Order: sequence, then C-alpha cells, then structure tokens
Amino acid sequence: MTSTERTDVLVVGSGFGGSIAAYHLAAGGADVVVLERGPWLKSEEFEHDFKLGSSYTRIFDFVAGDGMSVLGGNCVGGGSVVYFAAMPRAPRFVFERRGGIGRRMWPVAVSRDTLDPWYDRVAESIEITKQGWGDVTYAGGLWAAACHHAGRTANPVPAAIDRGRCTNCNWMMAGCRFDAKQSLLLNYLPGALAHGARIRPLHEVQRISRNDDGSYRVHYDLIDDEDYRIRTGGGTIDAKIVILSAGAGATPVILQRSEAELGTMPHAVGRYFSGNGERLNTAVLNEDRVREVLGLGREDGLAYAANQIGKGPTVANWDRLDGSLPEYTRYSLEQLYFPPGLGTILAQVADTAGPTWFGAKKKEMLKRWQSWLIIFQMIEDDNEGVFGPPPAAGNADRISQQMLGVGRLRYRPTENTLRAWAMADADVKDILERDGLATVTPWTNDVVGAYTVHPLASCRIGDDPATSALDDGHELRGHPGIFVTDGSAVPGALTVNPAMTIAALAERAVPGIVRAARERGVDVVYGAPAPGGGTAGRRGVAELVPSLVRE
Repeated sequence: MTSTERTDVLVVGSGFGGSIAAYHLAAGGADVVVLERGPWLKSEEFEHDFKLGSSYTRIFDFVAGDGMSVLGGNCVGGGSVVYFAAMPRAPRFVFERRGGIGRRMWPVAVSRDTLDPWYDRVAESIEITKQGWGDVTYAGGLWAAACHHAGRTANPVPAAIDRGRCTNCNWMMAGCRFDAKQSLLLNYLPGALAHGARIRPLHEVQRISRNDDGSYRVHYDLIDDEDYRIRTGGGTIDAKIVILSAGAGATPVILQRSEAELGTMPHAVGRYFSGNGERLNTAVLNEDRVREVLGLGREDGLAYAANQIGKGPTVANWDRLDGSLPEYTRYSLEQLYFPPGLGTILAQVADTAGPTWFGAKKKEMLKRWQSWLIIFQMIEDDNEGVFGPPPAAGNADRISQQMLGVGRLRYRPTENTLRAWAMADADVKDILERDGLATVTPWTNDVVGAYTVHPLASCRIGDDPATSALDDGHELRGHPGIFVTDGSAVPGALTVNPAMTIAALAERAVPGIVRAARERGVDVVYGAPAPGGGTAGRRGVAELVPSLVRE
C-alpha cells in the first residue's frame, strides 16, 4: 500500500475492549476501522483437535517471558473466542486495594457501586447465565462435594453460555463451533459491522506516530495466514482517535515502540503488570475414595473419571472473597478443565526426587488423566511485571509458525505474592486431600515461569500519574486522543475471572471517547442500545454519562 487511508477512529484489537468501543462509536456515526493481528474464523472452522495448524494454534498466542508466560487470544473476537466464558463481577474490596504502592490503586471515580450499571450494560449485550446445580459438570460437582466435605461452600459460576446450544463437548478453548459460548462474534462485532465498521484480520500494528494536524498515524504489517512469522506487506492509516485494545501483553509494547515518534510515555506504560494472581493445581483423584467418602458414582459404575466431560469452570469456592480479610489473603478457587498441552506438561508429580514435571512417575500420572481435577487460583498479586525494550516487530519474537513466541516481560513474584500462592495451595490440599480423596500438586514454574491467561494492568488507569498510564477516562496521559480499553487498563488482580470487568470498564470509557472524538471534529454521539436492541442498560447509565463526557 502506498497511500495512507483515513478514518475517524482506529481500534487496535477486537477483544472485549476493542469490540465494545468499535460498536458504540460506529453506532454513534463515526467511521471505524478495527485492525486485528489474528485470523477471522467462522463457527464451522473451529476444530475439535489440538493439531498444529488447526484452529487451536491459529487463534492462540503463547508468549514466554522471563519469569512469566502469557496465553491469550489471537483472532477476531480476541480472548472471547478462547475463554471459558466465566463472567463474575469483581468483589467490592478489589476497588479499595492498595497493593505494592501503599495507597488506593483504582481511581476514586471507580468502585463496585459506580461500575455496577456498566456491568449491567454488558449483561444486556452478552447473555450471562446464572448457572444452577443442574448445569454443572461432573468436575464441578465433584469440586462442590469436596468443598462441602471439608466444611467449605461452593457456588456455580455465572457464564456467558447458551445452555440450549451447549453440547458439553468441552472444546471451548478451540472456539465454539455451536455458537453456544457468547463470544464477541455473536454480539458487539456483528453490531459494529452492521453500523459500517470495517474489521481487518491479519493486520499487526507496530507503532503510532503523530501528524502535524494532531491526528495519529497507525503503522501496521500484514501477517501471513499460515505462518505468523512472515510479513507480506504493510501500510498506514490516519485516525483522529486511536483505541488500543491489543491485550496487556501487546498494548504496552506498541506504545513503547511508538515513544521515539510520539514522545515520552507515562512511567507506568509497560510496568505494574499483573497475571491476575493466577496459579493452577492438579489433583489426581482416588476413584475408590471418591466413591466411599463423597458417595459419588455414575450409571457405568465410575465415581468420577470425567476430566474431559462437560465444559470450562462451572463451580468456584469464594470463601476467601471477604473484604474484612487482610489484603493478599483473599482469593478464589475455581474448578477448571484444561485440555491436553500445557496441563499435561506443567502438572507436577508428588513425592519424587529431581525434576517433578517429567520422568517415569509423570508417565504413570498421565495414564490417569481422566481422574484429574484442575483447580484455578486467583490471588492478589503485587503487580510485579515489567516489560523490557520491545522486539523489532510484534509483541514477541516468533519461534514457530503459529502461537509460540518469546517476549520481553520480566516477572519476579514478591513475598506477598508467594505467600498468597502458598496459602491458596494449602487450602486446595486441605480440601482435596482429606480422607485420601486425591493427591494435589501445583503446576511447576520451572518450565515457563509463572503463567496467566488473564494478563492485566500494564497500562493501568488511576489517579496518580506516577503509577498509572491512563486517567480515569482511559486516555493515555500526555497523548490526547489515544485511549486504552483492554485488560491492560485494569489496575490489578481481581481475584476472579476478569472478562466481565474488562468489558464493563470499556463500556464506561466510551462516553469519554465520544467526547474526545467530537472535540476532534468527529460527528458522533453516544447512546446506542445494546447490540440486540435492549435499552434498559442505556437508561441505567444515563445519570453517569454527563460526568464522563465532561462537556
């Protein structure tokens, strides 16, 4: 491409933050272009296998860092295509966290009370199912029974799943070919397209520069459809407003690479990264004890043997989500199905000398994979992650045709984080090793360091310019007209799955983005209904909009 295109609004990334912004701005009358690094797959293209080159490797991005590895979506729809659809709202205490900076991390303007109407806007646009006990999987039921046996509580997790369409195939991470999982491919993105937005897959944004008239020029490369290491060309697009939603592992890298042309970035760009405090434990269940202690069984005589049956997380223990408890002692424990791959590699063997994640005992452990139960911890970490200088292109150095890369994120967990993980580990063992039910070990950090599927906070919102890259309206400090609406804007770990909160914050950011666009000459208004036509959510936030628009 030799000439530069022009648009009102350029959105980088099509996950929750990008899709929500694209929909509202397009529906409000703006000319919107969305650039997505990954491919655009239709429902029938989501494959039920884990072969190289299948949808599984095409729509994921796994980046190994120094002490932290990040697994995220890489496709139109972003993380919503590969997530397990758990959609809880963040606990009230999260918004009062002080973390490592010793003072409130979140902007004063954002609390559970002020965010609830925006949560409601999301729930009107993405169908959230309040699951009952009749909806949970074998794995979820066993986790609930074990919690009850240990004197704990358990709750079904709210999920963006159409139960009428769900077949319990458990291939959610490879994309839902039945359109049961309510990904962004079914709501905000079709809504944006209907209002004229243009979505361009396999466009990887590299940097942003500023034009003489105050608009921005976005520079992108075209990515080969089969080998993501190959760049087949590139181009530029000028926009009056740029919205970054490339994910917490890529948005700060784009801004770092843009600093030479845009000027100094806020100190917090690429700092304060949080892995949402995530860690996994594998329990290998004793089928006889499950039958004897918990009284569980099925018609075929099996007590459990059900790791592969059902869907993603359906049941969580939330006993520690108590605002009266000290910070770093609050966490959730969520039953989770994790498919072959990382789970089989990183699971450790108990009571073995030397390396714990491979060897003869590991082979024996793998033979019993159907009797595994994976427990997902989300603790309060200390925002320890820092991004080093960016690679020459992209968010990582690609080392394979698809999916795998080496990034620049450095993560060294503090004592606060280590103690919180140890506390949660002990809790899982106490619940599942009682009366010989199972043997529990955490996943190893020896291979890829810590790991997260919910990266957060690398360009976070806040009131203090020294510790936040964005103001409370998600605008990049010192660079008017650039906004960040993905998980990198979330100030810190949430102790629950973050998709619902990322989406609510993006909804909340839109009125301010509309205001900035109007100031830059874009003929756009705020006030679109939900993509499906609902208006209750719009009415619910009506009183909040004027303070966000600030006109």
